[in-house]
Amino acid sequence: MSNFANDGHITPEAFVQHIKSLGRYNFPEPATVDPDGMGIVAIGGDLASETLISAYAQGLFPWFNDDEPIAWWCPEPRCVMQPTDYQPSKSLRKQANSARWQLTLNQAFNDVIHACSLPRSDGLPEGEHTWIHAEMIEAYSELHAQGFAHSIEVWNDKEQLIGGLYGLKIGGIYFGESMFHIASNASKLAFWGLMRLCEQSNVALVDCQLPNDHLMSLGAITLRRSEFLAQLDSLIPIASIGWNKDSYQFLAVSLLSKAEPWQVKI
Repeated sequence: MSNFANDGHITPEAFVQHIKSLGRYNFPEPATVDPDGMGIVAIGGDLASETLISAYAQGLFPWFNDDEPIAWWCPEPRCVMQPTDYQPSKSLRKQANSARWQLTLNQAFNDVIHACSLPRSDGLPEGEHTWIHAEMIEAYSELHAQGFAHSIEVWNDKEQLIGGLYGLKIGGIYFGESMFHIASNASKLAFWGLMRLCEQSNVALVDCQLPNDHLMSLGAITLRRSEFLAQLDSLIPIASIGWNKDSYQFLAVSLLSKAEPWQVKI
């Protein structure tokens, strides 16, 4: 674990190079191997924690079906969100003010990633999963055990999990992976909770990877791939507050509009 965190004894530049060199593989420059911006930049490798950390630090993420070789992507353009720019809709604020729901951090990572793996209502046939298959679940569960992959959960007043999201935090950037909802707008409330947590934790950017209607409705924007990659070197070495499993109290969604809503456990 110490290999993934800057202890302050090396320069930010040296730390970034250290992170990028983790693992056994040398990933190519996206602009060199993918000048047309199709998105895919490498095939093969593994999903070891060191490989994943190195890939994300270089702007790559894995995306492949379970019957295919591992594929590494760096899309053009890149969908991102700046937490300080996020503004929830009036309807979402209204729902948060009236709902008796709660948010938690890292309390049900396995449940969240498995829920994200299930087919959407307009997606895969019954019994099949999304690209979040067993190999991916195992890899990100290991990153979660090591303290790098994180989930935010939404619970109703019957203590039932009704939505959530998960992703990976390195320094001052959170790499979002997937979200789900059972109750209407639960994933949007999880996303709002993520934005507020990032603000409080010195996380300056959330990587949403590929744009879609849902993300854009939340206020995400797109950056040119080259611009996104240029920002990584300054974001990776930022000292952000750790998101430990037992570090924050449960958060009532009605408090999301308050200043610094996430309260540290004493």
